[in-house]
Amino acid sequence: MTFPRFLLPLALLTAPALAQTSAPPPAAPIANPVLPGDFPDPSVTKIGDLYWASATSSDWAPLFPLLTSKDLRTWQLVGHVFPQGQPQPAWADHYFWAPEISQDGGRTYVYYAAHQKNGNLAVAVASADRPEGPYRDHGPLVGQADGSIDAFPMRDENGQLYLIWKEDGNSIQQPTPIWAQPLNEARTALTGEKRELFRNAPGTWEGGLVEGVSMVRHDGYFYAFYAGNGCCGNGCTYATGVARAKTLLGPWEKNPANPVLVSNEAWKCPGHGTPVEQAGRWYLLYHAYAAQGFEHIGRQGVLSEFTWGAAGWPEFTGRGVLGGPTPAPVLARTNVRDEFAGNKLSPAWQWPVLTPAPVVALRGGQLHLTARPEGAGAVLGHGVFAAGYEAQTTVLRPAAVPAGTAVGLAAVGSPNSALALTVGGRRLTLWKREKGKQTVLAEVPLPTAGALCLRVRVREATQYQFDYSLDQGRRWRALPGVGAMPVSGTFLPTWDLGVRVGVLAQGPASGTGVFEDFQLKNL
Repeated sequence: MTFPRFLLPLALLTAPALAQTSAPPPAAPIANPVLPGDFPDPSVTKIGDLYWASATSSDWAPLFPLLTSKDLRTWQLVGHVFPQGQPQPAWADHYFWAPEISQDGGRTYVYYAAHQKNGNLAVAVASADRPEGPYRDHGPLVGQADGSIDAFPMRDENGQLYLIWKEDGNSIQQPTPIWAQPLNEARTALTGEKRELFRNAPGTWEGGLVEGVSMVRHDGYFYAFYAGNGCCGNGCTYATGVARAKTLLGPWEKNPANPVLVSNEAWKCPGHGTPVEQAGRWYLLYHAYAAQGFEHIGRQGVLSEFTWGAAGWPEFTGRGVLGGPTPAPVLARTNVRDEFAGNKLSPAWQWPVLTPAPVVALRGGQLHLTARPEGAGAVLGHGVFAAGYEAQTTVLRPAAVPAGTAVGLAAVGSPNSALALTVGGRRLTLWKREKGKQTVLAEVPLPTAGALCLRVRVREATQYQFDYSLDQGRRWRALPGVGAMPVSGTFLPTWDLGVRVGVLAQGPASGTGVFEDFQLKNL
């Protein structure tokens, strides 16, 4: 069975548009999240008849997903800006954040932030003749001493191209100016002088920072949508505001009604999005945490409609993400089954940026994953979509896995945080890796089996129950000493990313894990 393209629902972004002179048609209902799973800092643009979107990868490769849609609500993951088999930008090592995808002059550009090797965060750009790529990286455009992130291209009232970005002052307990500086048409260098547009106001809802600026020009104003306060984790305080100016370089005024998007019972910490017009209606595509699952799922892509109020400011109904827990139709579309057909991995598979790309081969409907000794080993992970889910895989020839090698099923937050049920040396082992320290939780001799099914069932996002089957899933067994007691995975998520579930092979490179399938089902 061929692995299906990754289907997701979402919204749209276009270039600045003229005010509509007739009433728009009724809008299709929005089933949030439109980008279920871990898709922080989403951006979107229209190219031809398709909408193209991307999102933060941070410390998971391949870098910067590319998604397409015809209706802004159902999306396909079709590739990456820097895909499997293409080296990541040579100047950067991790924290691949906030790609801003745009089209100008027949070319597609992706502006993004990343951490410089032996340096700090910088803003760079990559370009392609077609939105699907291949992309050529042009390297950093700006990298200030305290970091530069969240780039957005914008032409001023005279057509001059500018780069807008945030100086990451909050990293050293300083203010966070939003800068604008002319950018040459080749997108290879900034020119002229930078000008500050606005900055955070301490003591207000913005707290220690403003960031994630995106702009649109409407009815004689430039409007900047931006996020303020703390972005990430269970204690996040993010919200969304708007500022405007008659000319790009200002003066800028902030909306007295800010923040225009805030947390509610179902969705927390909304922010970092892009405004977009579709068929006379205006939307913002941005991210938020679902209250059920929170940072274990990650920041999901959500869509809200807004109108232009009497004073010209954007107004959102309810000032928060509409829609309760993830609706059943969205969850049904995110169930996954991969039988490793063909000779190429699905683009939905990911691995940690800070480790070498895993060595894999697909042959005869089997995934061969070469082991690696570093960290949690060679990992292939898949994002999750709900607070409750079940994942399973079939390990072939488990008795042939040598001692010192661990092959199996895992939930992974980073190379230093994982929960796994693995086979090796004719033993079945449940272990955790927390802050780089690996501990055995339970272990039993491996019963005779030609194939071994491994399963994890997750409840309330943090409670992990691992078990195994010797008869193709007809009967499941818990490991002695663990039984029906779940294992806590509260330590798994990193501060800005959700958990991945998938397969791993840990140990010397002479070891190999052979997997027949992988399934992920929401409970």
